[in-house]
Amino acid sequence: MKFWRNFVLIALILTGVSCSEYDKLLKDGTAQQRLNAANEYYDKGNYFKALQLYDQLIVELRGLPPFEEAYYRYCWCNYQQDQFLMAAYYFKNLAKTLPNSKYAEESLFMAAYCQYLESAETPLDQSSTTDALKEFQLFVNKYPNSEKVKQCNDLMDELRFKLETKDFNTALLYYKIEEYKAAVVAMQNVLKDYPATKYREQAMFYILKAEYSYAAGSIDSKKKERFAQATKAFNTFKSQYPQSAYLREAETINQKISLQLSKLN
Repeated sequence: MKFWRNFVLIALILTGVSCSEYDKLLKDGTAQQRLNAANEYYDKGNYFKALQLYDQLIVELRGLPPFEEAYYRYCWCNYQQDQFLMAAYYFKNLAKTLPNSKYAEESLFMAAYCQYLESAETPLDQSSTTDALKEFQLFVNKYPNSEKVKQCNDLMDELRFKLETKDFNTALLYYKIEEYKAAVVAMQNVLKDYPATKYREQAMFYILKAEYSYAAGSIDSKKKERFAQATKAFNTFKSQYPQSAYLREAETINQKISLQLSKLN
């Protein structure tokens, strides 16, 4: 027990000395001393301490030869600390202010990738997803021959599918809460905004269901027109998906539509 108490005491003393030296370096160290220490911390993976030193240095070193490397490492320190929005900002700033830097292409990609990491789960606000798509497109436009282009396209497909899913789920929610007209409009927007969407068949099926329910709940003077619209939705669905798993239910709905129209004639 005595050995372990002494061991802990020595560790605490050494930690205190180390912190004291670090604080002194932050406050009174020369730029070169702080740069050397920052690089050492960075190389050892102590990004927290390196970050604080680089935070001072990128102001003092601007316009000097060590600035580019220090700024690049500062970007990565933010990334390694999971400060992705900050990292995105600084990576993009590096690419913008130092366009001829050997790190410019990588930095512009990382700016987009950090935005991608901030992209929220599907049910949440997707502004971060939209931002990431813009940043990846900016990279692809600027570096069309980069080896990173395929990765960008794959990640953009993933982000677009997230937007598709959110919009489809929103349209489906309108249907579930019996806002049938809103459901039709929202499903049509999914088809318009994402022509190759994986939800196309489902969206067209729910347009039929929503059109039928909307017509069935209408006042008598509107029913004929709205059931005719539901018939049109059925014909479009059947012509595009004649082997659909939803076809039997769709045909049952169409029979109900025909029955209602026969009563109205």
